[in-house]
Amino acid sequence: MRHRASTALPDIDLNALLSASGPLAAAIPGFRHRPQQVEMAQAIRKAIESEGVAVLEAGTGTGKTVAYLVPALLAGGKVIVSTGTKNLQDQLFHRDIPAVRRALKAPVTVALLKGRANYVCHYHLEKTIEAGRLPSKEDARFLRLIASGHKATASGDRAEFAQVPENAAVWSYVTSSRENCLGQECPHHKDCYVLAARRDALQADVVVVNHHLFFADVMLKDEGMAELLPACNTVILDEAHQLPETARLFFGQSVGSTQVMELARDALGEGFSGARDAADWAALTRALENAVRDARLTLPENAIRVSWTQLLKRDALEEALRALLARLLDLARPLEASAERAEGIESTWRRAQELTALIEGWLDEHNDGKAAEAGSVAVATKANPPVRWVEVFGHNFQLHLTPMSIAPMFREQIQAARRAWIFTSATLAVKNDFSLYLGELGLDEVDSTHAQTWPSPFDYANQALLYVPTDMPEAQAPEFTARVVDEALPLIEAANRNGPGGVFMLFTTLRGMNRAHELLAEQLQRRGMELPLLLQGEGSRTELLERFRKLGNAVLVASQSFWEGVDVKGDALKLVVIDKLPFAPPDDPVLSARIDAMKRQGRNAFMEYQLPHAAITLKQGAGRLIRDETDHGVLMICDTRLTDKPYGRKLWQALPPMRRTRLRGDAEAFLCGTEGASNTIETSTEEASE
Repeated sequence: MRHRASTALPDIDLNALLSASGPLAAAIPGFRHRPQQVEMAQAIRKAIESEGVAVLEAGTGTGKTVAYLVPALLAGGKVIVSTGTKNLQDQLFHRDIPAVRRALKAPVTVALLKGRANYVCHYHLEKTIEAGRLPSKEDARFLRLIASGHKATASGDRAEFAQVPENAAVWSYVTSSRENCLGQECPHHKDCYVLAARRDALQADVVVVNHHLFFADVMLKDEGMAELLPACNTVILDEAHQLPETARLFFGQSVGSTQVMELARDALGEGFSGARDAADWAALTRALENAVRDARLTLPENAIRVSWTQLLKRDALEEALRALLARLLDLARPLEASAERAEGIESTWRRAQELTALIEGWLDEHNDGKAAEAGSVAVATKANPPVRWVEVFGHNFQLHLTPMSIAPMFREQIQAARRAWIFTSATLAVKNDFSLYLGELGLDEVDSTHAQTWPSPFDYANQALLYVPTDMPEAQAPEFTARVVDEALPLIEAANRNGPGGVFMLFTTLRGMNRAHELLAEQLQRRGMELPLLLQGEGSRTELLERFRKLGNAVLVASQSFWEGVDVKGDALKLVVIDKLPFAPPDDPVLSARIDAMKRQGRNAFMEYQLPHAAITLKQGAGRLIRDETDHGVLMICDTRLTDKPYGRKLWQALPPMRRTRLRGDAEAFLCGTEGASNTIETSTEEASE
């Protein structure tokens, strides 16, 4: 493993490197010199050299990726770059880092590391082919493609199998998990794609991961980071606004029905192949699957997140989970007795033990975070008790123990060893105030010199218009979504009047999204508007975005998945419609517990926590509109609380400094490029800077 102790950057001139005549401009198409980018790169260089913490917000168009890659690639130490999604990982590894590395002529090695579920597993592929049990004929076809193609790939990465959809059920059969990996006992251990990726990561100067992998590795010490992090000089966390939510998943504990069903499936396969005479495996696994279904029947039919204290049928769920534990024990006994016959049987037995411990720990009403330590960490202390809650979706459910605050645990990670920590995103602060974000991650000691923000270089006053329609019903009114569609239709038409123009309609709930899609389909047909209508969920996000860009005049109806991390430039996106202010639902179990705790402390949870969160999320959604210097469009927010409530001012002031109007004619004229009623449009530069 290479680990250079020095992180002193060579005597380089960042101004020259990032200038209009520098090597980056010569190597990267469309590169522009931006003072904000230079300042951000200098702040990162300083943090790397001092092994300090920097929290940096950079508005859209700043070029933050280049701003952190230039000092990172020249630093001379080991760097981990973590970003929000696997798609962004691939973009960094395959496009951004190679371009910057070539421009700088930097002799650094780079590795891409994903979670084990992203790599084909030789053992589970072989077992699945032998068993021949798959949900559908389509999955059987996908299995043949994977079997014939995986040896032709160098990495075994799922991303290389373009013909197999990323959400295909077959992937869960041919990849491994932390629970079912055989480790060194696997007969294919030396050919393992996961181990090969880890070896590359250990040797590389720069390792690209995603936030889920980063926290899984830090907390579970499972995916190779247990060795990577100690050797690391710098951690760069891009899309850092996602960290608090992601961290909660890993500083807490979860166990779900899917894990139990997968255990039953694997136990059936391992039992038949390695110990057919030891038990009636079909009966045992069928009984366990039935117990899971019985537990699901005690929960509400609809998708819901509910705390244990608010769950109506607590006794019924507890009884069903006790019965499930009994069936787990019934299956575990013959697995233990047969464990020496095959590595797969022993692994399945250990998984049964872990799931038993996790469910028992969740059922322990006096759980202090220590009762269920199977493969995880203590989730809480007396000062930071866990929230016990249930998540229901479709035919499945998950049991969660989540600490109200992850600040103490994350602070421990920061303080564990001296290294540079860089947090960056376009949305970390509310009007230059980082206090909410710093508090959530336990970074309270970071001062104003290390928490900085740079505005977008785009000319929002001329490129964008904020339109809030008048006479809208209250956001909770039954007719609200129908009115959103009615108000949006004239603007959709205007966006396509003088040429094609694409539209995002972003909703805060899936129910609102689906209802709006139904209404839009009816209205577009009735009006004879032949515009492509896309809906989140009809394909992967990547597929939908590709279709949206190519069509140029599509209307995409979406929810949370498209509020962030989506980049559509030009006329392909001229109008973004947001239905409601994105306040987190008050019945969210963890949020509800946090609000109650703040109230007991005499604090104003709405002003201190809920409102700043909504402002940051709203800024994310608004950020979809203007992605380039030549973009031009309207942001339509249909929730009149933005203008009618006293707190609304804080929300629109957190948005980029675009002009504002309440008149539909202004918005239509802006979209058509005529701006015929521009005298009614407010210029809010002074107010926004107050």
